[in-house]
Amino acid sequence: MRRLRYIAFIHKDPDSIYGVSFPDMPGCISAGVTIDEAVRNAVEALSGHVRMLEADGDQVPSPRDFDAIMDDPEFTGDRNGAMTTVIPLIRDRGSTTRINVSFDLGLLEAIDAAARERGQTRSAFLASAARKEIVD
Repeated sequence: MRRLRYIAFIHKDPDSIYGVSFPDMPGCISAGVTIDEAVRNAVEALSGHVRMLEADGDQVPSPRDFDAIMDDPEFTGDRNGAMTTVIPLIRDRGSTTRINVSFDLGLLEAIDAAARERGQTRSAFLASAARKEIVD
């Protein structure tokens, strides 16, 4: 399965937070106080939007490449003053799968200690770290 990534526009007006919109995903928007928060929230917004489209039996729009978005006259106003970024679609399937992975014992001990500090299970910590790595 190929990794789907959607172009997003990030806007910030004076005295406002950062707003995020997706040219290929009409109606999907997000925001954040910082750019990093806006991008993290955009990942969640994109996932939730796709989940709702699929639940309604609607087609999920395919992402276009950067040049196609930038050349589309429909988005001339949206592009004005916007920063662009790429947001990965991380599908939340609502079910977990048991897997077998191998780690160096010292790394595993560090993972478990960090998970305990955060009040997380090892699985939750690793999932959170993986999501962060995929987004960054």
